[in-house]
Amino acid sequence: MRILSLFVALIFSLCFCDGYKFLMVLNSPGRSHFNVGHALAKGLVQAGHEITVVSVFPLKKPMPGYHDINVPNVIGAMRGDLAALWQSIQKPLTQKLIDHYHMGFRLTRALFVDPNFQDLLKSNRTFDAVICETFYNDAHYGLAEHFQAPLIGLSTGGGLTFITDMVGSPAPASFVPHIMLPFNDHMSLYERLVNVAFLAYERLLLDYYYLPGQEALYKEFFPENKHCFYEMRRNASLVLINQHVSLSFPRPYAPNLIEVGGMHIDGKLSPLPAKIEKFLNESEHGAIYFSMGSNLKSKDLPPEKVQEILKAFRGLKQRVLWKFELEDLPNKPDNLFISDWFPQTDILAHPKVLAFVTHGGMLSTTESIYHGKPVIGLPIFSDQFFNMAHAEQTGYGIMLNFKSLNAADLKAAIERITSVPSYTEVIRGMSSRYRDQQQTPLKNAVYWVEHVTRHQGAAYLQSAAQRLNWWQYHNVDVLLIIFGVVILLLVALPLAIWRLLRGVFGGGKTQPQGEKRKRN
Repeated sequence: MRILSLFVALIFSLCFCDGYKFLMVLNSPGRSHFNVGHALAKGLVQAGHEITVVSVFPLKKPMPGYHDINVPNVIGAMRGDLAALWQSIQKPLTQKLIDHYHMGFRLTRALFVDPNFQDLLKSNRTFDAVICETFYNDAHYGLAEHFQAPLIGLSTGGGLTFITDMVGSPAPASFVPHIMLPFNDHMSLYERLVNVAFLAYERLLLDYYYLPGQEALYKEFFPENKHCFYEMRRNASLVLINQHVSLSFPRPYAPNLIEVGGMHIDGKLSPLPAKIEKFLNESEHGAIYFSMGSNLKSKDLPPEKVQEILKAFRGLKQRVLWKFELEDLPNKPDNLFISDWFPQTDILAHPKVLAFVTHGGMLSTTESIYHGKPVIGLPIFSDQFFNMAHAEQTGYGIMLNFKSLNAADLKAAIERITSVPSYTEVIRGMSSRYRDQQQTPLKNAVYWVEHVTRHQGAAYLQSAAQRLNWWQYHNVDVLLIIFGVVILLLVALPLAIWRLLRGVFGGGKTQPQGEKRKRN
């Protein structure tokens, strides 16, 4: 047995001796966020590297080269936010943004004070790069300087302003809507006005509330770091973003901001559980899959909404799979199958599944596109409104208002999306374009992580925009000078002309008193 252990240790050392050592920090307690980071972590291990993952989801089965640091303290910091998700839809967007920042402060501190994380900070471990999830936790980026390694950001969502700021990536407000707004790249004058106003509101909150709060946490937990907070967060070597042009719309990116949307989809399907397989195979008119994701729990829905949903399902000819977290659901119709968990990608791949009723999260949207299944969206918060607005405007989805949701509207939307062929045709075309990539998103992500690490941060990729303040980036100071000169000219030039004309014409009419006496 001892010889076998030594042999395994020898093989392990040979496999990873030429690989890099990475630290990955996944500060979000959301399972969907973890799934994206975990996919990259597994991909790096399979490429021969060693990775230490800080998260609230330790692996159940050990994986060679993959080391867990469990930080359960983070779960407690987020518990209140998760419970209040259903109520957040009643709040105005301006308040939702502030709530996100409050959540970020709690999550950032919760990770810092976790005993297991503190042990990591006090250790003498070394890493070749630090991969940090970008989820309202800018102070955590200080880990890069702490471990003297390049910083790689991992955005499990879309391109929020504080994420694109890290690499100075352009986001023209004329055609790049804020990710929390239900607009697309072809905005009307009114929508552009709203977009600019909300971006300005966010900029003020970022610069005078959110970032100063993160700066205070950075100074508290990294007192030995030499770089100031603002220099540190604008020194990212790379940002990986969970997005792809075929899933959304074209927009400019800095060379070190890389789209890797859908890297959690490995394309491998597993057999469905027997009960689910039987339920789907026997559905004469097809089936609908309904899930509100890993963070939103259907069991916490307002009772009146549950009854409206059941009423809608009862009137369908299709069968329905609903991710519902209670075993007993009163008044459940015969065509409904409930479970607290479903193998989502395997279900969406089943030919009998016709459509997906979803909250519109990025992962669910990507999976529906990958498998060519149209969507009915019930967005609740964050980028879900943007994702579902894009689905509706592109023609592969229908967005419903959760606040006013009723049985008639939900039933009508399901009947329309299953009977109008264009919805399926559009999304199958998107699926074809998404799959037609030079390499898989995961391989692309692994390549860029290796590239940046191999070239000690790849400073040549960093745009000068990473060093500019927002007013320098947008030439606000230059424009103020130009406006000042123009205003000066508009005021001074007419005044000078008036004085000149007064002197010319006034001089011919008025004679000095001495001249008059001489002539007399």
